[in-house]
Amino acid sequence: QVQVVESGGGSVQTGGSLRLSCTASGDNFDDYDVVWFRQVLGKEREGVACSSWNGGTAYYRDSVRGRFTISRDSAKNTVYLQMNGLKPEDTARYYCAGQGTGGDPTYEFCSGSSWAEAEIWGQGTEVIVSS
Repeated sequence: QVQVVESGGGSVQTGGSLRLSCTASGDNFDDYDVVWFRQVLGKEREGVACSSWNGGTAYYRDSVRGRFTISRDSAKNTVYLQMNGLKPEDTARYYCAGQGTGGDPTYEFCSGSSWAEAEIWGQGTEVIVSS
């Protein structure tokens, strides 16, 4: 089964940038939709962005749209989350998760409301944004 590992977290000032990486091992990762989540201690985990398996569509939480960009490098089995214009409220532990689609271009995981039901989860990477 596919496994994912996050990296790229760190501490930055307000307005700074980070690029998170979600690197996969295993088979058929090219057929997985990938979603980035974040969670603050004591709060619910919330979806941030999602990339369809074929890279044709991307979805963003309203609060990050225009600042964050999700992208995929299939040759490296890696999905990135470029975060610009970071704000203190972006401080959280960030997770990536994958959902197998079977290569179905009509599978609507990213466009739906079930991101939290993704099959494969990483351990997360910390992001701290100081004011």
